[in-house]
Amino acid sequence: MLFERRLREGVRDGSITLAFRRWKRAQVTVGGRYRMGYGLLAEVTSVEIVEDCTDEEARAAGYPDRAALMGDLSGRGSGPIHRLGLRLVDEPDPRDVLAAADRLTPEDVAALTARLTRMGPWAARTLRLIAERPGVRAADLAPEVGQDLARFKLNVRRLKALGLTISLETGYRLSPRGQAYLSSIT
Repeated sequence: MLFERRLREGVRDGSITLAFRRWKRAQVTVGGRYRMGYGLLAEVTSVEIVEDCTDEEARAAGYPDRAALMGDLSGRGSGPIHRLGLRLVDEPDPRDVLAAADRLTPEDVAALTARLTRMGPWAARTLRLIAERPGVRAADLAPEVGQDLARFKLNVRRLKALGLTISLETGYRLSPRGQAYLSSIT
């Protein structure tokens, strides 16, 4: 689930405790944790289909009133309205902890090598490309590994899930774990 930038600070400070989405079916589960960016995690505490909302609920979702929320939702399709309860998870994202680990055992290196090999030749090429060209736009990097932009971004997210890369405002860079991995195999 995506959180608009304008909502992140409210989730962080506790003033935003609800979100409303139009979905054909729920795209989140109670207890699920979702990244909001900047190392923040939100946990879904409830999911309910509702017909309408109050001004108070709209404010808890970051809108000035019910009319503003309903106006925003009217432009987002015709599926049922899902009301989601949210809370900030006050612990680091496990992927950030993994990415920060800059010491790898030989077993770690072997496991990462096996995983990257299973992913295909694009994985090691992409990792090296990001190391050589940090902060470069994805649209400029994708052709260098023979991928369209959407596929490239999806694949970089797969590397990020392994703790090897970090997304920047523009482009990517290797995480400490990614740097340690490349150093250990060269």
